[in-house]
Amino acid sequence: MITFPNAKINLGLNIVERRSDGYHNLETVFYPIALTDVLEIVPAQRAKSTLTTYGNLVDCPVEKNLVMKALRLMQQHYQVPEVDIYLYKHIPDGAGLGGGSSDAAHTMLMLNDMFNLGVDNEQLAHLAATLGADCPFFIYNLPMMATGIGDVLKPIDVSLNGLHLLLVKPNVSVPTRVAYSRVTPAPSTSSLVQDLACGVDHWHGVVKNDFEPSVFAYYPELATIKDTIENGGALYASMSGSGSSIFGIFSDVNMAEKLRQQFSNSTTYVIAL
Repeated sequence: MITFPNAKINLGLNIVERRSDGYHNLETVFYPIALTDVLEIVPAQRAKSTLTTYGNLVDCPVEKNLVMKALRLMQQHYQVPEVDIYLYKHIPDGAGLGGGSSDAAHTMLMLNDMFNLGVDNEQLAHLAATLGADCPFFIYNLPMMATGIGDVLKPIDVSLNGLHLLLVKPNVSVPTRVAYSRVTPAPSTSSLVQDLACGVDHWHGVVKNDFEPSVFAYYPELATIKDTIENGGALYASMSGSGSSIFGIFSDVNMAEKLRQQFSNSTTYVIAL
């Protein structure tokens, strides 16, 4: 069985408070995009499960990979036999795009289908939350308003259909832990839901990512990329998550493709939304 775990971007990201457990409560909208890895799961050829990765370098021990953690989690709770997993990594890591979380969530969904476990999405999402705060989103894979640490999800009526995304990932990775350590939480001064409802033409200067000021201070090249995208005609531009990818939303795909040429030293994508 083969599937294509997709990435996400964040539309707005408000860090509203630091929790007593060291995590942060936030408000954001997760929006799925058509940038994917490739995940194949087949019955194990030997006694133990294996994970084979291709594409982008995956620099962690196999058992610490979120895909293997997802497999072991499912095996703890359900009758899941050993399997061989093949993962082609295309979504950049350390980019705020949720690639690893998506791989884990799609592993759970595939195992549920392969072995006819009959587990509903709500149960899968509850389990997925133990792997990472944004893993539950990828179980549903629809635009979602996320609160709590990102694991409390509610569907939201936001559509970017017909628009185009320019995504720029420079040769910079922002560790999530470091990004959170530098941000100053503060209660939201407006409703993200209402701000987004005004339409993408009205998001500039209103829909913000609270990570940007502190992350841009340490990685000024990210601020330069965002400025270039905004000046290049984007309806809206932002860093995704805690970085380091920067995206711009365009009404004209040719404008996005032309601007893409200015980022020859970065990994870039133009994606239909």
